Amino acid sequence: MAVNFDLTTIWAFIIAFAVFAYVVMDGFDLGIGILFPFFQVGHGRDRAMNAIAPVWDGNETWLVLGGGGLFAAFPLAYAIILPATYPLIIAMLLGLVFRGVAFEFRWRDRRHRAFWDAAFCGGSLVAALTQGMTLGAILQGITISDRAYAGSWWDWLTPYTLLTGLGVVFGYALLGATWLIWKLDSEPQDKAYRLAFVSAIATVIVLVAVSLYTPMLDTEYWRRWFEAPGIYFASQVPLLSAIIIFLLFRSLAKKKEAAPFWLSLGIFLIGMAGLGVSMFPYVVPDTVTIWDAAAPERSQVFMLIGVGLTMPLIIAYTGWAYWVFRGKVGHEGYH
Repeated sequence: MAVNFDLTTIWAFIIAFAVFAYVVMDGFDLGIGILFPFFQVGHGRDRAMNAIAPVWDGNETWLVLGGGGLFAAFPLAYAIILPATYPLIIAMLLGLVFRGVAFEFRWRDRRHRAFWDAAFCGGSLVAALTQGMTLGAILQGITISDRAYAGSWWDWLTPYTLLTGLGVVFGYALLGATWLIWKLDSEPQDKAYRLAFVSAIATVIVLVAVSLYTPMLDTEYWRRWFEAPGIYFASQVPLLSAIIIFLLFRSLAKKKEAAPFWLSLGIFLIGMAGLGVSMFPYVVPDTVTIWDAAAPERSQVFMLIGVGLTMPLIIAYTGWAYWVFRGKVGHEGYH
């Protein structure tokens, strides 16, 4: 499968990078929300939330860049994917909004803190589940007629999308737990180790299930994964995944602090590579390629200048925020 590094391909990699950055950064935010009920009411939950308080809203910048980039650089894909997944996108945005409101109000409305804790957990769970189901809906195929979505309101709801949704929920929970291992100590850290181990097992089980299910969705997927010459590259994905998973469980057993988080990110990175094996160069599998969906060349050049200026700034201030708030969250709730 040849890769033509033209302007359209560059934009495809920019959007893929933005999506991956969002997944790995906001993923552990959402994961902490998913795991929130397992922490002690009061001090335990406060420390868990303070572990993401300085960075959680900045992490969502990448979602704007990924969604806005898709709209600007690949308008046809945007016009097809959005109508096919409207219920999921609406639910995801409501979950993120409700989660953000709960994050702020639980500190100010102490009388109803239990409600806001439940809202924080529920919003995180809904956002993670719908993101995974949206990915599954794209992978399983979208009905298109005359360059427009031609399916029904419920085409996205299938056993496969539910499976991918659960995979993202468990994966985010793993990211959240390993982030808390890195940022906390004492009893909350011990709780995070236990949650990370359980989340890792669940993530691996669902990851294997999705990996076996996906090639059965379409003959093109099967050909890419199991026929030459694609199999020579594709076979490295499960091999690297197995190595990283082994190292992850080993690091958890040895009570490492930073390594489990980075290895969890490695699982998502390899998963992104597997997604590329299945989809590239299609943005809507087997129907619309990135070149079919691309905006005019002048528009891509104009936007590339803007991204070239803004993306380094985003990376810089994000890196600075993480550097300033490095280290563990103390028992008083401060870094």
